[in-house]
Amino acid sequence: MQTPDELYIDLLKKTLTFSLWPEPPVPLGIFGRRKHSTRRKMAQGINRMLSARGLLLAEVPAYSAEQRAGGEVWPGYADTMAGLHRLNNVEQCVRQVVADGVPGDFIETGVWRGGTCILMRGVLKALGVSDRRVFVADSFEGLPQPEMDRYPQDKGDALYDYDFLAVSEETVRGNFERYGLLDDQVVFLKGFFADTLPDAPIDQLAIMRLDGDMYSSTMDALNNLYHKLSPGGFCIIDDYALPVCAQAVEDFRKEHGIDEPLEPIDNFAKFWRKAA
Repeated sequence: MQTPDELYIDLLKKTLTFSLWPEPPVPLGIFGRRKHSTRRKMAQGINRMLSARGLLLAEVPAYSAEQRAGGEVWPGYADTMAGLHRLNNVEQCVRQVVADGVPGDFIETGVWRGGTCILMRGVLKALGVSDRRVFVADSFEGLPQPEMDRYPQDKGDALYDYDFLAVSEETVRGNFERYGLLDDQVVFLKGFFADTLPDAPIDQLAIMRLDGDMYSSTMDALNNLYHKLSPGGFCIIDDYALPVCAQAVEDFRKEHGIDEPLEPIDNFAKFWRKAA
């Protein structure tokens, strides 16, 4: 039988992923297409005209339950793209570091609507932990354009051109408030990682979860945060299935002699535990 805190966390995960309900119809032109796409602009124009009559052109996505659980879709209503499998991993990591007394705060770099950070804060609250902070690091303006002088590995990356990925800080704060989890244990770091992470007010980390998609975002997070990760802490890579993200991880691990095994979470993400 589940304990009250387990019931709460289970419901929180299902709510954050919107998995209690079918994926809603998607208005044409909302996401999955680039800002400057002609088809996208046409669809948006038609929907603007139809909206005056209370109508929209939309399509019903044919996503399977496993695709949704594996975080393989860009969801319409969910507060996270991570899916249940990756949220289960986050819960397990939080419980482990608390049980083992691994010192440090938690951070996610790249938060979208904030769902994974909301889960971190929710698990801490359910466990009665009041001495750890959750850092919410994001530009809140979408992804940066590739910096070819610093990281030529990102050549051709166009994720900065997707406005669906840009969620304001105000919206993310509002999402924390809706779950009753916005308090002084939640710290927002607004800006691109190269600017915010070097001087972030973080002494120790027990969990670092990287969701920056790009080589640059992944490497900036690893370079500025990994030395603060306590032995026994977890480094979670949400975007390992993306070749440039995987390359950044492998380059960093090789440069720093990190040989702890990378363990798969689902078809996309991997993590490792820093040696004690």
